Amino acid sequence: MIPPEFDYHAPRSVAEAIHLLGELGPDAKLLAGGHSLLPMMKLRFAQPTHLIDLNRIDDLRGIHEEGDQLVIGAMTVENDLIDSPLLRARLPLLPEVARQIADPQVRNRGTIGGDIVHGDPGNDHPAIALALDASLVLAGPGGERTLPADGFFLGTYMTQMAEDEILVRIRVPAFAPRTGYAYHKLKRKTGDWATAAAAVVLRLDGGRVSHVRIALTNVAPMALRAHAAEALLLGQALDAARIDQAAAAVMAICAPADDLRGDAEYKTAMAGCMFRRALAQAAARCA
Repeated sequence: MIPPEFDYHAPRSVAEAIHLLGELGPDAKLLAGGHSLLPMMKLRFAQPTHLIDLNRIDDLRGIHEEGDQLVIGAMTVENDLIDSPLLRARLPLLPEVARQIADPQVRNRGTIGGDIVHGDPGNDHPAIALALDASLVLAGPGGERTLPADGFFLGTYMTQMAEDEILVRIRVPAFAPRTGYAYHKLKRKTGDWATAAAAVVLRLDGGRVSHVRIALTNVAPMALRAHAAEALLLGQALDAARIDQAAAAVMAICAPADDLRGDAEYKTAMAGCMFRRALAQAAARCA
């Protein structure tokens, strides 16, 4: 199928894009990498009458450092995350995750911001934003506001971003020394969405957990942060009994849908498995 007719707009600034959103109203959609929106338009699940292309706004791209935070433009593509020396040195989980997304062709066009604000539970960056304690900077008619990623995702394709707002930047604390990290993703084939995936960011002090964040992909209507599992691990040694308890807490919050990737029971079990693998790798990287 082909999409219905629409008007195309190519603003050169964030202010121009926000003005267009306000002027055109709810029938307008933002275009970033297009890997989610365009297929939906072809199937006529989405039928915007106006398409606002953000690709000509240079201010929405780039990666730089501000104090102890990394600031990433929302239109930064996956391959730029992979190639960034700054991210590899200060926030290596992000390039590692980007290498696991789709294929090189998609990574040349797909953007970190588009992946986040689409609100698809199968996308990888929402869970990573939760695990990294990211903050999302949104721009709208009233100026900018900053929201924590934790709480931003409300359901499938539902977030706290208003219809007249644009995600402009992602702010992420750089890793402290001896931070372990991992993202383990079960998928049927290269380029597929996760059947289940888990991200872990971890620090150990004297053999006990001093910092931990755990997030899950594609096992609920939205990316999940495993608060109860974190609480079980914090301040504790990573012995087998404690890990078993944390894995049970991870699986307890899963609510996946049955589909061609597996039934709910299988996906829930795989979430626990991916968590165990990510935790073991993160712990090994804490040295």
